[in-house]
Amino acid sequence: MNLKTKIGRLVLQNPILVASGCFGYGEEYAPLLDLSRLGGVVTKGISLKPRPGNSPPRLAETPAGLLNSIGLENVGVDRFIEEKLPFLRKQKACVLVNIFGESLGEYRKLAEILDDIDGIAGLEVNISCPNVEKGGLEFGVKPDSTRKVIETVRGKTSLPVLAKLSPNVTDIVEIARAAMQGGADGLTLINTLKGMAIDVKTRCPKLARGIGGLSGPAIRPVAVRMVYEVSRKLAAPVIGAGGIDSTEAALEFFIAGAGAVQIGTGFLINPRLPLTIIPELVGYLDNQGLKGIESLVGNIPADKPKRRKK
Repeated sequence: MNLKTKIGRLVLQNPILVASGCFGYGEEYAPLLDLSRLGGVVTKGISLKPRPGNSPPRLAETPAGLLNSIGLENVGVDRFIEEKLPFLRKQKACVLVNIFGESLGEYRKLAEILDDIDGIAGLEVNISCPNVEKGGLEFGVKPDSTRKVIETVRGKTSLPVLAKLSPNVTDIVEIARAAMQGGADGLTLINTLKGMAIDVKTRCPKLARGIGGLSGPAIRPVAVRMVYEVSRKLAAPVIGAGGIDSTEAALEFFIAGAGAVQIGTGFLINPRLPLTIIPELVGYLDNQGLKGIESLVGNIPADKPKRRKK
């Protein structure tokens, strides 16, 4: 069974990747699964300088989901290259580096630094970060700023570029179109939804910073809907993400139009989840009489025009 998939110029041996954040830098999960068997490893978000992250508590469980306010804690790009990337190279993993910045200059510099580093297959650009030059408004909530960030990164790297989009927008198709116009090779849909949980005993927010990002099965219907809308209206390669905790959940994204998927919160429940999904995906394709993953992507019979009876 052919599980090879293409997301723009990015070629993956199979469509099961790990999402940025929940998988750390890969070392944490290496004793539990062979990283080389994954379609790709998306690293923890990397910034120019190290970031300590937010004060705890930074995690709070919710019905069918998880709120987090980690604060993009990471070692910074220099230490990532020196300390983290060599391990991933040894594992023969397909590495996508998630990057973020608080200004266009920071995105530009990150793309420039990572462009000629051996062992990196592509960049995933997190545009859900506050633009400090514009008063803290997120880059990814407006088409113009979305396009500018992707153009900036595209202009400094020859690597495939994925734009990771925020769901906290009015029209996801408009933002997706702007990212593709900026030169993205593909899109990752979606990042976390903004949410909040309160401890009724103390009457205090469960997260130290109050508001955090909601992930897990609770957001899957939103993510599937956005993948469907974007893939139907744009000729854009899409990676689906949001609440994938089983093979059936992954299949929803493929059928909606995603060429690959990322697992995030699901790893906190089952660290070996991909080793279940990959063979079960093969079995599903075989049972459906499909020759490969590409024949499943966007394959919704109800969307196909019905032939008129003669």
